[in-house]
Amino acid sequence: MVIYRLPRGESVVYPLSHCPLCRARLKPADLVPLVSWLLLQGKCRYCGGRIPVRYPLVELATGMVFLILASRFYGWQLVSLQVLAAVLISAAVIDYRHGIIPNSLVLAGFVLGLGLSFFNPVLGWQQHLLGVIAGGGPLLALAVLSRGGMGGGDIKLAAVMGLFLGPRLVLLALCLGSLLAGLAGMVLLLLGKKGRKDTLVFGPFLAAGAFAAIMWGQQLVAWYLSRL
Repeated sequence: MVIYRLPRGESVVYPLSHCPLCRARLKPADLVPLVSWLLLQGKCRYCGGRIPVRYPLVELATGMVFLILASRFYGWQLVSLQVLAAVLISAAVIDYRHGIIPNSLVLAGFVLGLGLSFFNPVLGWQQHLLGVIAGGGPLLALAVLSRGGMGGGDIKLAAVMGLFLGPRLVLLALCLGSLLAGLAGMVLLLLGKKGRKDTLVFGPFLAAGAFAAIMWGQQLVAWYLSRL
């Protein structure tokens, strides 16, 4: 719902869930993640319109990410990381489909991250503040130096990532995301799918870098520091 409505400027509160084709209000039985799509054979119960496969794929990806996080973390830290994961998944898919990261999504992530920061047993408030600077600062500098080569949505999303992750992990997430984006760009160039002057949305790579940093960041940072 968030991925569908926000790029269109629609509220995620009202109206209630409905078919975008026939506008029929969906019942609870129509809204069970994955199960409803499978039972309905990918079609609306009321008009027979096709429900795109991206709906169950997003539901499956979100459930898997939540489950993986729950296998490693617990308590308020788990809640915080799952909230961040929901924001990142939404931002990644919206950016991939529309080339934007809505301000309303970033603002919601910032407000939720700020509230959850008071319950984080791992990071102090100074680390959350430094994380915002470490996340948004490098991309802001890149945008200024490149005169618009980095989108404002990416900068804001990176700042929100820093609020949740702190400076060390968000810097690692930026490095990993940039590396993945560079590799993807080279592959697309070699395949002729992109030209040298074509843009590449960065949101999905930021999300992937953040997930990698969450799962393996401490080990990667410790390994890197041991090599200095």
